[in-house]
Amino acid sequence: MASVTVRSSSHDYEVLIGKGLRHHLVEFISSGYTSILVITDSTVKDYYLQDVKESLSEAAPVFTAVVPAGESSKSMVRYEELLDSCVDVKLDRKSLIIALGGGMIGDLAGFVSSTYLRGIDYIQMPTTILAHDSSVGGKVAINHPKGKNLIGSFYHPVKVIYDIETMETLPESEIRSGYGEVIKHAFLSDEDWAHRLLKGKLSELSVNQLESDIMKGIQVKASIVEKDEREAGIRKYLNLGHTLAHAIEAELGYGEITHGEAVAVGLLFMMKLSNELKGAQLPIQAYKEWLDNNNYPVSVLTRIRPDRMLERMRLDKKTLRRKINFVLLHELSDPYVVEIEEAQLLEQMSLLINEVSGE
Repeated sequence: MASVTVRSSSHDYEVLIGKGLRHHLVEFISSGYTSILVITDSTVKDYYLQDVKESLSEAAPVFTAVVPAGESSKSMVRYEELLDSCVDVKLDRKSLIIALGGGMIGDLAGFVSSTYLRGIDYIQMPTTILAHDSSVGGKVAINHPKGKNLIGSFYHPVKVIYDIETMETLPESEIRSGYGEVIKHAFLSDEDWAHRLLKGKLSELSVNQLESDIMKGIQVKASIVEKDEREAGIRKYLNLGHTLAHAIEAELGYGEITHGEAVAVGLLFMMKLSNELKGAQLPIQAYKEWLDNNNYPVSVLTRIRPDRMLERMRLDKKTLRRKINFVLLHELSDPYVVEIEEAQLLEQMSLLINEVSGE
């Protein structure tokens, strides 16, 4: 088992990574909780909920709440339903919530934890590669119909327990989704790591490589979050690729494309802006080949309109005084935030759409 300590202003917490951890939860959870509510989704429930319940049976009374799988559950309706569940099972301030699932569950259950009784403890139990990013750093949120993660808070878990065995049941789309964030972390931090990823095929991933990539991604995020917990400065770098990604997700409807796949498309646009507008020499051709070799849905760009994307991007969290800011790269591992004129965004987006559509 490996571990990383994340330091936050409220408390430090461990990220534990290993095989079969879901069967030994009582060893990692502090005693004294009066009750535990496990929040999961309709897909993860069938694979891992029973294991988790059995592992917790000696710790405290265990209750469960299940929401439909998919990004559309990160909504005000599901949030209210989960608050009702907390009240119905009489959670108190000494209770614990466990978020068992991918990034959607982590964000949703974390937001419930941050607001119920003004905040109770919660543990992240990620079951996807993508959640190596969202489970660390304390950002919890739900979506608004006009934008992703517009309703949320900063609220850190007391622990992250990452059972690597849960990766074995992931469909191909979720592996792609997870590596959209993994390669983002590589672009931000390590040129050699980035080039190694660009040469690989996700269908040929070994367990050891997966565990190594997840650990590296968590370390990158933890190091940034510790320096800038509330996104006043360098934490904005973690939004690399996300400005367009969030706009695509909101425009197409949450769940139409996975978050990490949207990020991968957003990273392509980031590279184009960095190269065409700022004179960088990022390996955009190698990245295009990686996207193609791993079946990323780049063709989704042909379904969007630049003017609609611009409207969505005006709601991005980095937008200040109605000026759209992007995270770009001078070179791999050298990010910065810059304001980009709307006319330039429209032009570059149109060019990329035409390129993808073959026009």
